[in-house]
Amino acid sequence: MESLPSITFFYTLISFSIFLESSTAADTITPTRPLNDGETLVSSGQTFELGFFSPDDSKSRYLGIWYKNSPNTSVWVANRENPIEGSYGVLSIGNDGNLVLLNKTKGIIWSSSSSRGAENPTAQLLETGNLVLRDESDVDPESYTWQSFDFPCNTLLAGMKFGWNFKDGQNRYLTSWRNASDPAPGDFTWRIDIVGLPQMVLRKGSEKKFRSGPWNGLSFNGLPLIKKTFFKSSLVDNADEFYYLYELDDKSIITRLTLDELGIYQRLVLSKTSKKWDIVYAVQDDLCDDYGRCGANSICRINDRPICECLEGFVPKSQEEWEFQNWTSGCIRRTQLDCQKGEGFMELEGVKLPDLLEFWVSKSMTLKECEEECLRNCSCTAYTNSNISEGGSGCLIWFRDLIDIREVHEDNKQNIYIRMPASELELMNGSRQSKKRLVVVVVSSTASGVFILGLVLWFIVRKRKKRGSKTEKEDLELQLFDLATISSATNNFSDSNLIGKGGFGPVYKGTLATGQEIAVKRLSNNSGQGFQEFKNEVILIAKLQHRNLVRLLGCCVEEERMLVYEYMPNKSLDCFIFDQERSMLLNWPKRFDIVMGVARGLLYLHQDSILRIIHRDLKTSNILLDSELNPKISDFGIARVFGGQQTEAKTKLVIGTYGYMSPEYAIDGKFSVKSDVFSFGVLLLEIVSGKKNRRFCHPDHLHNLLGHAWLLWNEGKTLELMDACLKDSCVESQVLRCIQVGLLCVQKLPVDRPTMSSIIFMLGNEEATLPQPKQPGFFIERSSEGDDKGCYTENTVTLTIPEAR
Repeated sequence: MESLPSITFFYTLISFSIFLESSTAADTITPTRPLNDGETLVSSGQTFELGFFSPDDSKSRYLGIWYKNSPNTSVWVANRENPIEGSYGVLSIGNDGNLVLLNKTKGIIWSSSSSRGAENPTAQLLETGNLVLRDESDVDPESYTWQSFDFPCNTLLAGMKFGWNFKDGQNRYLTSWRNASDPAPGDFTWRIDIVGLPQMVLRKGSEKKFRSGPWNGLSFNGLPLIKKTFFKSSLVDNADEFYYLYELDDKSIITRLTLDELGIYQRLVLSKTSKKWDIVYAVQDDLCDDYGRCGANSICRINDRPICECLEGFVPKSQEEWEFQNWTSGCIRRTQLDCQKGEGFMELEGVKLPDLLEFWVSKSMTLKECEEECLRNCSCTAYTNSNISEGGSGCLIWFRDLIDIREVHEDNKQNIYIRMPASELELMNGSRQSKKRLVVVVVSSTASGVFILGLVLWFIVRKRKKRGSKTEKEDLELQLFDLATISSATNNFSDSNLIGKGGFGPVYKGTLATGQEIAVKRLSNNSGQGFQEFKNEVILIAKLQHRNLVRLLGCCVEEERMLVYEYMPNKSLDCFIFDQERSMLLNWPKRFDIVMGVARGLLYLHQDSILRIIHRDLKTSNILLDSELNPKISDFGIARVFGGQQTEAKTKLVIGTYGYMSPEYAIDGKFSVKSDVFSFGVLLLEIVSGKKNRRFCHPDHLHNLLGHAWLLWNEGKTLELMDACLKDSCVESQVLRCIQVGLLCVQKLPVDRPTMSSIIFMLGNEEATLPQPKQPGFFIERSSEGDDKGCYTENTVTLTIPEAR
């Protein structure tokens, strides 16, 4: 059995070249013992290191702090706005007792600029990652004249205060890098707003891009709670300070909060036995995270289509705009409030609370008193508890429009009560009573049917056990179809019902006696998919629920093994984009919708599902299209589950499809979320171009589609990759963004590829600055056929390589 790793979600955009080949380590810095370029200062526990570095593609030098076991991960930069040009720098303690950074001409590049003097100054890097300047004459070892923790860059470490010091007016917040090669302050900031109830806010310049939701006594309402707690968070509020802070419970785990140059805020963890970071959660990684995405008085639900809907009792302000999925105008009340008797409240469950724009808060009221206070004020539109700890207390009231509500994770839900006029409450109550009556009728009329069905299923299972199929049915936990039912539905597996043939066997269209259409995958004896693969697919798909994943209805294990799926009338994506006539049916908006749907489905597999899954065979023929051409990922026969703290797995049994396999998987048998990302990149470039990767041929070179895309990118002819039939419907900036993201996905090294959360953000945000891609993996491929044109033949079936080379 293979050992299966956990998923790594973080795409590292920061890469350093650290010149420490002949370096030495120092314990402290004193006026007589400076730190020269090429030397490092190491923390006592060997976790952090201070020294000089140059970011990737940069010749400038910076003084920074990084993890000793992860030197590509900077946590603090001193001279981020004033780099040292050349290879000479010295960190010393000046005559005034401050840390000073000198260049080759002894010019001061940066200084700690502390107003507190010190008789015997010394600098030390603490095990927390805090660079401190202290007076050795001071009896208090934790009394510092200056500390780097007071001047965060793009990273928040354990023990670092995040927020306000009212005594000196200092506000400690995060600022992104300008780009991967320049640590200067970028466009994005992550701050704690303290007006009313505190909440975290991400801004690009002065524009609000995301907010966490208010602190509710336990956590920030819109951020996911972490089920396995390895740190504790606290919010300190007193006359001198107001700040957020987290501290580690488990010292074997290293964690950090970081704001990258794309504006994505993430919590990452690194165990001391690993050299790769795992993402715990990220914000601004889906469309519902965009501030005010759905406008006023609406709610964003990321798994619904469309994602925006008006709150109950509200209607779109502009129906025409909403039909074109432009939700910025928001919603207005169907019936206006008139402050008359009979008004009440509609409970909205499990949401991120609206932004605190016009509000009032009391920490002493009960929820009932809060309701009464809201009814007394004609401008009040909603209320809830301000603190949900210990059963709930306090009162938070909103006035006028409700902005930026979204559905949130089940583990951090909070309810809000929205004011409704009497007429709307009557409509709601009538609708609910009708539903209750319907439920009673349905339950009573089907109870006997369920009982009979249970007896029938029990009899079938008992009968099959007697046939010796006990082993194959255990743990499947899915509806079992008998062979006679499947045979009848498919007209005895008639050739006229054959709709496809994959690596593991033929697929037939069928119609059950109820009229429901189904697709039956009949596993051939020589398919290579044994019972383990069959069981794997059944168990995985049965537990997955997402609109962009194909739905498994049941299976058959009587005499032969079959899987029964929902029927997709438009077959698979390859039937469209690689067909000269049918490709015309997929204009650019529809292709982009398909791209985003596949990306969301893959993100669900990697991050949001109960199981964390690597698909390992993502390709156009495994993307099925429903009646409205919505994409659904299918075929989980070779998928693998990640668990524990691992980040990748290695196998000698390399299974997949050439042309979509990542280099590390095809050559070494290593797979991770980044191998799926590579396959997605190939898929994305195929959707844009309408060309197959491995069958692509060009009269001027022998590269595959990835190599051709790379050549066009470097020649500034990127749009020439686009399918000619998209000329009249395309949005050029969107096409260019898709090609650039595709090239980022197919980069040779896994660490260079983005995660699916970053991909969705980059595709959906026109303002996001994208990194420059590096050369793709499998850049050059020679023809194995020796034909004159250098074209390729393609093996479209799933391949199994017994031994990884």
